[in-house]
Amino acid sequence: MKYRFIFNKIYFWIFIKTWEYLSRRYPMNQEKKKIQKVVSQLTLFDDALMSRVFDGNIEATELLLQIILKRRIKVVSVVAQETLKNAEVGGRTIVLDILAIDIDGRHINIEVQTDASGAISKRARYHSSVVDTHMLKEKEPFKQLKDSYIIFIYKHDKFHKGLPIYHIERTVQETGEAFADGSHIIYVNGSYQGKDAIGKLMQDFHQTDYTKMHYEPLSKGVQQYKEKEGKENMSGVVERYAKEYAKECIADEKLNSIQNMLRNTDFTLEQALDILEIQGKERTYIIEHMQ
Repeated sequence: MKYRFIFNKIYFWIFIKTWEYLSRRYPMNQEKKKIQKVVSQLTLFDDALMSRVFDGNIEATELLLQIILKRRIKVVSVVAQETLKNAEVGGRTIVLDILAIDIDGRHINIEVQTDASGAISKRARYHSSVVDTHMLKEKEPFKQLKDSYIIFIYKHDKFHKGLPIYHIERTVQETGEAFADGSHIIYVNGSYQGKDAIGKLMQDFHQTDYTKMHYEPLSKGVQQYKEKEGKENMSGVVERYAKEYAKECIADEKLNSIQNMLRNTDFTLEQALDILEIQGKERTYIIEHMQ
């Protein structure tokens, strides 16, 4: 027991000295470098960058839609992170990645998703229904309801068939004829890397270097937030995104250090956190991940 106590004291002294050295060696510079690294790795599949590139950017939005829909389209309005409230009290509100409206009044919702939970079929159904409720004013006849498009650009192949695009349309099952209610749901295969227009578009979505992008409207949009006046003056939204990611990385490093400390001493988690003066969100994060 006596030797164990002495070992704890020695280990603790080494641990503290190492911690103090790292704190001096990598102060705020460490976080700054992590932020710059995260920013340099952002792609159009990241909300922070994607929403800034397309917000108000009619040229980039028209390019995107013309490739996906395979027809010319004139966009008159495009807003990123648009909130649509459910008319039902307590009903679920949705925030659209991109909401575009074309010259004929058609509403087009574009969602960019990296994980399966964000691209489930029922989400597409719900988005379609909520978008529809915002297209008619009180007492307007249903025949005036314009077409709506819900487009999911999913980082992977949702249906695992290797196709670049999947169109979902309602049909009359007994006859196979189109129901033609004006509701259109489209899934774009983000992993498709063909040499055609959609393949090049998806390559651009994966690209971290704007100089290597195929399409100039996307390249210019990304350049504005990655390189214009240097990374120091990057959009606050993108920087906050990167900063949160960087903080998580630093917290993970501290988590690993504390795990090593607990394995080699008799200290409790609370004692270790108190000794290292870890408080606030970092403390909560470490406690949650230690349970």
